[in-house]
Amino acid sequence: MKLTSKFILNTLLIMSIVFLNSCKKKEKEAEKKDEEVAYNKTATQSLCESDWFPHTQTPAPSEGKGSPFDVSSTTNAIFHQWSWQKFLWLTKPEYQIEKLAVKQEGKEVPLYVGETLPLFLNPKKMHQVTAHMQDVKQKEGAALVLVDTAQAGSGGTLKTNPGYNEDGVLETVFYSIHISPTMREASRKYRDSIVSGTLSGNNQASFPVGSLELKVSWTPVTAIAEEEIGNYYTTVAALSRDGEIYTNTEVALLGMHVVGIVENHPEFIWATFEHDDLAPNYNWKDNNATSSTNKLLFAEGTTTGIDGIVWSSGSAKLPYKAYDLFKYGVPRDSVGNFMNTSQSEPINFDNIDNLNTCVKESLTDVWKNYFYNGSLWIDTDGLTAEEQTATINSLGGNIGNATPDSTSVARGSVNCANVTMETYTQTFKSSLKDIEADNLANCFSCHNAVNFSTNKKSPLYISHVFNAYLLRGEGKTFNEVEAIKAKQEVEDFMRNSLK
Repeated sequence: MKLTSKFILNTLLIMSIVFLNSCKKKEKEAEKKDEEVAYNKTATQSLCESDWFPHTQTPAPSEGKGSPFDVSSTTNAIFHQWSWQKFLWLTKPEYQIEKLAVKQEGKEVPLYVGETLPLFLNPKKMHQVTAHMQDVKQKEGAALVLVDTAQAGSGGTLKTNPGYNEDGVLETVFYSIHISPTMREASRKYRDSIVSGTLSGNNQASFPVGSLELKVSWTPVTAIAEEEIGNYYTTVAALSRDGEIYTNTEVALLGMHVVGIVENHPEFIWATFEHDDLAPNYNWKDNNATSSTNKLLFAEGTTTGIDGIVWSSGSAKLPYKAYDLFKYGVPRDSVGNFMNTSQSEPINFDNIDNLNTCVKESLTDVWKNYFYNGSLWIDTDGLTAEEQTATINSLGGNIGNATPDSTSVARGSVNCANVTMETYTQTFKSSLKDIEADNLANCFSCHNAVNFSTNKKSPLYISHVFNAYLLRGEGKTFNEVEAIKAKQEVEDFMRNSLK
């Protein structure tokens, strides 16, 4: 058969296209592999940045355009670096030359000022709010106001170990909430838009970069042995045990959630910090939690099983035996090996450990006695802003799933929790042996895109504080919002328990 020149040219063209497509496919596969290697690359040197120290000069982390998050392919390390730097920035001492005061109802209310206050307690930098995002009225002579004792989920009130002080004092753990000006202004805008109907309840809106929420746990210093008090950050709080009478009381900071929006992450990064001497980690290899000394939340001795982190019939099932279920929020199996989840290990664990080590070596103030217990976020690499929010909405209540498959987007510490705030919701299972990759508990188990009361979806609803603020804007009373929240907490608990 005689081949025409046209036939030969067409054949060569087809072969060229096939070859080029094959090359492009291999390039994409190689690029994806390189991205995975980059994301999972273990740091061989300190992850601390030199400009973080001294602590008096820690700058705010870069988190917007041009930041390490403003890329299509991230690394695991940058999320942990942001978390530690943000905590250092929030806790850096701000020297007060004049007595600090805030204006309330047209009057200046002087606040407590020791030698220094950390940035997050400066009302000109962060705002203390209620769980409904209502401004907290500050009290004269105090740095903050404490009245809230509610644990996450349907858990109860956390009590300290009376063996941790000389007088056998049993104390309550209290909580404060603080938001950035950026978060407050954006919340007002979105609430008004949803209430007026200019923004649908179902939407893909998200908070801007710089939006920040903090939840901080405190207890009166009477819960702490006199020789240990100097190892805690302390300040004076207007504390109320009944919601009516407030007494200026010296309190110690126990833990902090740092929850902030960075470029390409409308779900927030959920980071958490704890004091060193609160509780041990559960030892999965030995199947127990143990301490040779009394800790603030754990009495000297050993416990086995789940009773130390279960709330039952109005109290902890096993008092004064609270523990961190997983060190750094990184799940282990029954023999102590890293669990196979959506997050590759030991990269995540090692990066957190790296930072805790180098920060502790570099700090000289009281904050050296606190450690980073991990953070949680979702994989948004390669997605546009619209695709990011659409992903959050499509996953709804399943955004925190951490099974080892392509549908799971949760990354970081996929069983992230704080022993002072999620004491009784570190797992939704009734036995430790039932914990698997498909039922891990983390921040996203309850903080998701589903609205409390309407089941409408938006990335805005990931913030429970905003969710409650929206309900108040819609005319709900305090008690009505609390009832809605309680109902949602029960539903979340039941949904997660069935996994």
